[in-house]
Amino acid sequence: MQTHTTMRSPIGPLTLVNTDGVLSALRMGDRPRAGLGAHAPDGFDPVREELAEYFAGQRTVFTVPTAARGDDFQKRVWALLRAIPFGETRSYGDLAQELGDPALARAVGVANARNPIGIIIPCHRVIGADGSLTGYAGGLERKRYLLDHERGVASLF
Repeated sequence: MQTHTTMRSPIGPLTLVNTDGVLSALRMGDRPRAGLGAHAPDGFDPVREELAEYFAGQRTVFTVPTAARGDDFQKRVWALLRAIPFGETRSYGDLAQELGDPALARAVGVANARNPIGIIIPCHRVIGADGSLTGYAGGLERKRYLLDHERGVASLF
């Protein structure tokens, strides 16, 4: 069974999706989305608490169980994303190297873009090889905010 709820955050509304009792998606923005299941506020307290702690500067690692749906390659990339320490970044090429093939940088970018659980699976920590911000499903303003937040830099959203 799938349900969803929304919560406020410094980067705008977040939609949390729970599938069979486990967080399966985190979407940014207030655009309505179909296929998220019934709206239900129950069952989201742990993720709400961890996100509130993250935005308050009290949490650097998320522990809520997640169930991101994707193919094996995507799951490998998402595991690498979770290993990027709070406040640090990696390039697509860095992640491709960790996977053992520098030619996979574009495929890493595609997998990164398909990450269904933003922030918790920190795809915002991936930047261009030249240090530039690159595409982000939540928008580059949100990506900049999250990176600045993790570096302890005040920023406006």
